[in-house]
Formats: sequence, C-alpha cells, structure tokens
Amino acid sequence: MYYTYISSPIGTLGLAEDGCALTHLSVTGRLPIEAGWREEETALLKRAQEELAEYFARERKTFDLPLRPAGTSFQKKAWETLLTIPYGTTISYGEQARRMGARSARPVGGANGKNPIAIVIPCHRVLAANGCLQGYTGGLFIKKYLLHLEGATWKEKS
Repeated sequence: MYYTYISSPIGTLGLAEDGCALTHLSVTGRLPIEAGWREEETALLKRAQEELAEYFARERKTFDLPLRPAGTSFQKKAWETLLTIPYGTTISYGEQARRMGARSARPVGGANGKNPIAIVIPCHRVLAANGCLQGYTGGLFIKKYLLHLEGATWKEKS
C-alpha cells in the first residue's frame, strides 16, 4: 500500500492505493496506516491528485480512477449506488435505499459513513428526506462546500 497527503480547498486529504486502485480518500487527512504502508507519490496517486485539482477547479465532473474500496457486500452496494448520482444532483438516503433494494435508509446512511473513498464515491450527494444536510464524516461544512462547488441545492434546517 502506498499513500500520500495533498492540500485542497477543504484541507489536507489522505490518499492511498494498493498498487492497482485507489483504496482511500480521506477528507479528514487521517488514513488507517498499517505496517508495510509506504509514503510515496505513485503514478496513480499523482493522477488522483490531478483529477481532484480539476474537480476543485470545476473542470472535472466525473473521475476516471480505478477504485477498490474495502467493505461488506452491503457497503459496496451502497457505494456503487453513490457512483450513479450525477455531479450537481442529490438524492435522499431513502431514495438510495430504494435504488439498492434495501428496506431502510438507516443502514444505508451507516454504509455511506464508512465510505473509504470520499468525494470520488460521492456520499456528499445524499441528503435527509426533508432535503437538509445530514451527516458527513468530514463534517457538514465539507459536505456543504462540495455541494456548493457542484451547484447542488439543499435546504437549511429551520
């Protein structure tokens, strides 16, 4: 595993890859570094950095990176569903659950919270049923920033 840290408009991001695919993109800058991981800017991590820079400059709406998020089959299904939400649009946790064939939105929210490749797997595009911001591992200010960057709309809690 290889990892690096990069600066972004939302702070330091942690990126990691397994030699073939991106495995982590942490908006908190914290990675689950284990023995054997090496801090090195590989070709894939450089490409991810370039694509993220384009995203933050509003020049990129989709990512073209190989992804390998580790998780349960339910989590992977949730993350695959997130990848179908277009740039600048939002859905509710309930809608995500329906698209997955899940019975409840609550476990979907839990799966989204475990998303190891934030931004690229766009869990920030999911809102509460009332259209308000709800939950984001990096903090709601980051979710709000990403949605604003994409031109998406949401409701403020009143």
